[in-house]
Amino acid sequence: MSLLSDAKNIRHKDPAARSLAEVMLLYPGFHALIFYRVSHRLYQKKHFFLARMVSQWGRGFTGIEIHPGAKIGDGLFIDHGSGVVIGETAEIGENCTIYHQVTLGGTGKDHGKRHPTLGDNVLVGAGAKVLGPVTIGSNTRIAAGSVVLQSLPCNCTAAGVPASVVRKDGERVRPSDDLNQQNIPDVVHSQLAELERRVHHLEHPEL
Repeated sequence: MSLLSDAKNIRHKDPAARSLAEVMLLYPGFHALIFYRVSHRLYQKKHFFLARMVSQWGRGFTGIEIHPGAKIGDGLFIDHGSGVVIGETAEIGENCTIYHQVTLGGTGKDHGKRHPTLGDNVLVGAGAKVLGPVTIGSNTRIAAGSVVLQSLPCNCTAAGVPASVVRKDGERVRPSDDLNQQNIPDVVHSQLAELERRVHHLEHPEL
């Protein structure tokens, strides 16, 4: 996919984008892809120092840090983008959407493959952290603020800290086309309510 196609894809996905020129001139997510494409090409040719230099220029210019060793498919939309970090061995499929403050990082305990693999059409909400060599299945959505430490299946929604699946094979809407992150179950609240119920049962077994 060409950079022009990337820009058209962002224009299609973002209802706030009023023109293609606006995307190409003003969107840090698009600029980050330009820096990434250049640095990744250098990385593939084993010009590692130059690759990191270009990627660090991109980080300073956009606030988005993408290691040149990461593998990114076509159609990535980094919305807003500030604070996004994508690690060296991360892999991202096609048509994915990533919001600001997202980390696709490592845990510090793994070697070799240390970062996540995202399938196609994955949406990662604002502030979510996906850590370690986990695999996120295609068409899966990760709710804002979640921390994912285990692999997730395809066609599901995950939320919470640590994240767990809260919806599986529900409404069949491609996450990249439906950017609404409302009405996601509050996993923490549900767990606290269950804990409160168990404590009440222990304190009042006669009830």
